[in-house]
Amino acid sequence: MNVSHTDPDRATPRSEGQRHGRHKDRLLSGAALLVLVVLLLGFMGLWPAMQQPSQTTGALFLGADLANPVDTSPAKVASPAPQPTQVPRRAQFGKEPASAEARQIAAWALHSGDNQNRAVVVVDKIHAKVYVFDRDGALQGAAPALMGSAIGDHTVPGVGDKPVGQVLPEERTTPAGRFVAETGLNANGEDVVWVDYDAAVSMHRVRANVKAERRLERLASSTAADNRISFGCINLPVSFYEKVLSPLVRGTGAVVYVLPETQPAAAFFGAYDLPAQ
Repeated sequence: MNVSHTDPDRATPRSEGQRHGRHKDRLLSGAALLVLVVLLLGFMGLWPAMQQPSQTTGALFLGADLANPVDTSPAKVASPAPQPTQVPRRAQFGKEPASAEARQIAAWALHSGDNQNRAVVVVDKIHAKVYVFDRDGALQGAAPALMGSAIGDHTVPGVGDKPVGQVLPEERTTPAGRFVAETGLNANGEDVVWVDYDAAVSMHRVRANVKAERRLERLASSTAADNRISFGCINLPVSFYEKVLSPLVRGTGAVVYVLPETQPAAAFFGAYDLPAQ
C-alpha cells in the first residue's frame, strides 16, 4: 500500500505544471539578477566619471559665474621689473685746461662715488687753480686761487688755535686731503666755506687788505709761481666764490679734494684710472 507522506514540515507534492512554472520563475529571477548585476557593475564604472562635472554641467551649476570665470590655472609670479643700470658719472672738463692729476682725481671721485652724491671741488695747489663740478660731473667753473705760502701737505698740530700773527712761515701750509665742505662764519663774521675747521683752513673771497701782498695782481697773473702768499687758506676771486662755489656748497654740499704737492695724487687718495669710454 502506498501511503502519502503527510509530514507537515514538508511541502505538499505539486503537479507537473506547477513544477514547470516554478522552474520558469527561477529562470526569470536569475535573468533579472544577472541584469541587475550588469547594471550595477556598469554604474560603478561610470561613477568616478560622474564625479567630474562636464563643462555643460559646470555651466549649469556656475551659471552666475560664467561672466567672471574663476582662473584655476597655477598662479603666475610676476618677474621683478628690470632695474636701470646706473651709468658711472664722469668729470666733464670740456675745453678747460687742467693738469693730468686734477683730471684723474675729479674723474675718480665721481666715477667711484667717493663724493657721496655731492658736488666735487678739486684744488690743484701746484698749478694754483680750483675746479668746481656739480654732483653729475658738469663743470660749473674754474678759477685761479691763492694758496699757503709754505710748501707741504700736512697741517702743523695746533696751528688752528694760534693767532694769525704767531703762525710761522713754515707753518703756512694748505693741507692736502679729502674734506667735506661746510659753510660758516670766520672770526670776523665773514661767510666762508670751511675746508678743515680744526686747522682754520677755509675757502673765501680774496682779501686785499695788505697792499704790499698784491693779492689781486697775483690772482690775475698768468703764472702760478706768485700765487703762494696766504697763511693756508684758499683765496678765490670774489665773483667765483659768490656765484659758483658758495651757492653749490649750500645747495648740494661738496667734497673738496686738495691735491698733494709732495707725492703722487693717485697714491695719496687711492684713485684709479677710468676705463676708456
